[in-house]
Amino acid sequence: MAETLAANLELWPVGNCQVSGLIDRTGALVWGCVPRVDGDPVFCSLLNGDKRDEGVWRFELEGQVSARQEYIRNTPILITTLTAEDGSVVEVLDFCPRFEGKGRMYRPVAFGRIVRPIAGHPRIKVCLKPLKNYGAQTVETTNGTNHVRYLVGRQALRLSTDAPVGYVLEQRSFRVEDDLHFFLGPDEPFIGSLREEIRRMEQSTRNYWQTWVRGLATPLEWQDEVIRCAITLKLCQHEETGAIVAALTTSIPEAANSERNWDYRYCWIRDSYYTVQALNRLGALDVMEKYLGYLRNIVDGAKGGQIQPLYSVMGESELDETIAKYLAGYRGMGPVRVGNAAYKQIQHDAYGQIVLPTVQGFIDRRLLRIANDRDFESLEEVGEMAWKMHDQPDAGLWEFRTRQEVHTYSAVMSWAACDRLANTSERLGKPDRARLWRERADAIRARIEKDAWVEEDGADGHYKASFESDYLDASLLQMIDLKFLKPDDPRFQATFAAIEKELRRGEHMLRYAAEDDFGAPETAFNVCTFWLIEALHVAGRSEEARGLFTTMLGYTTGSGMLSEDLDWETGELWGNFPQTYSLVGIINCAGLLSKPWSEVR
Repeated sequence: MAETLAANLELWPVGNCQVSGLIDRTGALVWGCVPRVDGDPVFCSLLNGDKRDEGVWRFELEGQVSARQEYIRNTPILITTLTAEDGSVVEVLDFCPRFEGKGRMYRPVAFGRIVRPIAGHPRIKVCLKPLKNYGAQTVETTNGTNHVRYLVGRQALRLSTDAPVGYVLEQRSFRVEDDLHFFLGPDEPFIGSLREEIRRMEQSTRNYWQTWVRGLATPLEWQDEVIRCAITLKLCQHEETGAIVAALTTSIPEAANSERNWDYRYCWIRDSYYTVQALNRLGALDVMEKYLGYLRNIVDGAKGGQIQPLYSVMGESELDETIAKYLAGYRGMGPVRVGNAAYKQIQHDAYGQIVLPTVQGFIDRRLLRIANDRDFESLEEVGEMAWKMHDQPDAGLWEFRTRQEVHTYSAVMSWAACDRLANTSERLGKPDRARLWRERADAIRARIEKDAWVEEDGADGHYKASFESDYLDASLLQMIDLKFLKPDDPRFQATFAAIEKELRRGEHMLRYAAEDDFGAPETAFNVCTFWLIEALHVAGRSEEARGLFTTMLGYTTGSGMLSEDLDWETGELWGNFPQTYSLVGIINCAGLLSKPWSEVR
């Protein structure tokens, strides 16, 4: 059954904030990188074209006719139930260990899997075939009585198991008569009873996540959806440094055969801003605190100069873009890119996206570390760049590769940086600095009003996407969230009307309709549809917003996830997965549209 199914995005993320994996609808681990999210995908069958039997770890049940999947409540621990035509059933439990022990968080480069016989006399075959160097080479193995070593590069992974090792190595079918335990992790002997230790790890991991979820301030409605998105956003943080990646994958095309294939396994300052903002609204301060530490290191490294739009999870600045030529790509739709040339781009909105989350560090008394005067001085250096660059051309938030303009969204973000620095200066008792930043914010606002507003003959005017060109993009809807405009401002209402007319495609929203480096957009951008929902609500069209939100939830995968893009005609998901932008949209819209807890009877 597994061999005949084409790749799609019905995937279930597992992880522990060090490594992550994607499990497909047959229970196969089809994507997983080591030693971290931007590392070598030893499990890469998702992008291996027709070679779905390489770069994979799955349990094949003889005579399998169906598979059913669900997470253990409020965790990223996945249970896949496989049923055979003779009624035999096995259950596969997937998790990556994460729990506190000996005063530190245990989150190894490891995948734990438990196979349980549930009914009948199930027979399975273990297909464990990692690859290395982005699919270029098979992995050499050595083995002992109860383990197999996989030489995946500069390090080795060790599979410790109580299943027959010979059957695993030779991929032979055998009967499952008792629970089987598999731990693929560090190349070191497994201490203690494998059965007892893996079960203890799974229970401790379950307790960790369910305790973490208890601290979330969820809306009354759509709690399950919000909790699932929050867990997955946390999985997108590389805890060692605090970086938050845009997605767990690379090179899932934005549309079929479009070659809009990008590597999203890096930390975009913009995407991370939206992620932290959404989780902060739920009270998940641990993610924000670690991310603020990452930002402080980025700011220190910039030394008052230009901030890149993205960095590696370790803060590396050079992310040269290459092609993984041995991987055919998602459904054979290459290329598979490693690295992202967007790191070379100029994107001035990044300064605002550093200032906005960072100012909370000066005023939120819940934080373990309250920001100090030295931190404020460093942040003002970022503000200086926002002021200096607010009217200079850049590639914009959509990262155009062949043109630069003064993008309105970037200018509004620069205004927001100066505005928030003025507010923070007042709170810190720095009236001279507050006056300076307020004057700069006012000057940027005046420039935006002068150069981004266009009058139309016989119709209301509207803001445009850039100072130079008269076209629209959905980012203009963010003027409300950034507090540049109020919802009842006629200028926002006119702009919203123009955007809806130009960019809305039924139930979905485009980023922009104009042709870009690759031609006209072929799919809707999911976060823009959520921005549309927010705009509908603040414009007083709340019932329409609720209906559209319900429709969007209907496009989520079985795991509750969304990718970056969606075909507005077929409803098929495209783009990297799971996309933090899209999950943020679910959280924000649920909070905005939900009935209040006070209505609980």
